[in-house]
Amino acid sequence: MDKSFLIFLAIPFFFLLIGIELIYGYIKGKNNYRLNDAITSINIGLISRFPTILNLGLQGAAFAYAASYWNLKLLPTNSAFTWIFAFVFYDFLYYWMHRLSHEIKFLWATHVVHHHGEEFNLATALRQTSSGFLLKWIFFMPMFIVGIPGEVFITVGGLNLIYQFWVHTEHIPKLGWYEKIFITPSNHRIHHAKNPEYIDANYGGVFILFDRWFGTFKEERDDLKPTYGTVKALRSWNPIWANIEVFFGIIRDSIFTKNWKDKMRVWYAPTRWRPHDVSKRFPSNPENIDFYDKYNPIIPTYLKLFAWIQSISLSPITLVIFFTLPDQGYLQTAIFGVILIASSTIISLAFVNSSYTLLCELLRSVLVVTVLLMNVDLFGGLLATNFILIHAYLNIIYVCGIKLLRIDKQKPKLVSS
Repeated sequence: MDKSFLIFLAIPFFFLLIGIELIYGYIKGKNNYRLNDAITSINIGLISRFPTILNLGLQGAAFAYAASYWNLKLLPTNSAFTWIFAFVFYDFLYYWMHRLSHEIKFLWATHVVHHHGEEFNLATALRQTSSGFLLKWIFFMPMFIVGIPGEVFITVGGLNLIYQFWVHTEHIPKLGWYEKIFITPSNHRIHHAKNPEYIDANYGGVFILFDRWFGTFKEERDDLKPTYGTVKALRSWNPIWANIEVFFGIIRDSIFTKNWKDKMRVWYAPTRWRPHDVSKRFPSNPENIDFYDKYNPIIPTYLKLFAWIQSISLSPITLVIFFTLPDQGYLQTAIFGVILIASSTIISLAFVNSSYTLLCELLRSVLVVTVLLMNVDLFGGLLATNFILIHAYLNIIYVCGIKLLRIDKQKPKLVSS
């Protein structure tokens, strides 16, 4: 078990709070949810759990080795002090992991996906990386070295991440004395802002104290509203591209730069540094993109309805997969993950008004039905299989209905998403 177990338990409450925030925003006339931005955040978050539950990377083995052979046993195993120390120490290590993830390009590549969102709401909190397993575990090795038990590490890590959920909102103002000690919506809004006056600040997970002590604290100003997103705008809803975009840029720059030292430096350089020759050949941002412009393609109503249907169905399907993991084998879970990633990617096609959206979904659904029904011995009897099959059947009916009624051939009514 890892901290994902606590996250799974919290997910239904996350969705409940997202719904409450959405309703509150409409009532107050301050809605900051867009269908494309919110669904992309949710899908990226759901996908992010699969590398962990599939035990990708070296994290589990490294933690087990450190706990067995490097453990200094400096802390009592059954003590309230150990829990309190672990909670604070975890956040201290999280601060440095988070800060360096904004300062070193390779680490930024594993973290940037969380900052792509151009809206700031509770759905943004779910926009988590799928590549964090590559190196971020290294920062938490000291917890096992000093003797913090595995179950304590798992618990405080999960609580740290759960705490960070509620600070992703624009509807809560400054909180007085609480701002001096803890991460709050106000100081976390600054962390997600791309304004030059705000950028690269407030890295703590639970405590803002470390930012104050190490000089990375910035306060939200009444005269400067945060503008969210990344300086180099993603301008895509594709969850796969969101996770690999910076990796792609690093590899491309490493290949095409002529300086051999720069071929290596590009991996560990500051996030905004690039070799001069490739920065001219491959500009980071098109010059005609306005700093305040939000990526928001107009799409026809039938594709907006398609995206709504997918978002309403994929989340419960994912939860069923997560909560029935003990009934699944490794291969079954991996295939379920591929199916969900494919669905999320096709939704991203709808958000850019791609003419291939429905065809791709029809092919995906037919392939899913074929694979699952032809391998009854592998997938039969699993609750997740039934949910996925129902989802595929409904999508086949929807796509065929659209095609028969030729709705996609009519002059579409365009709507903002």
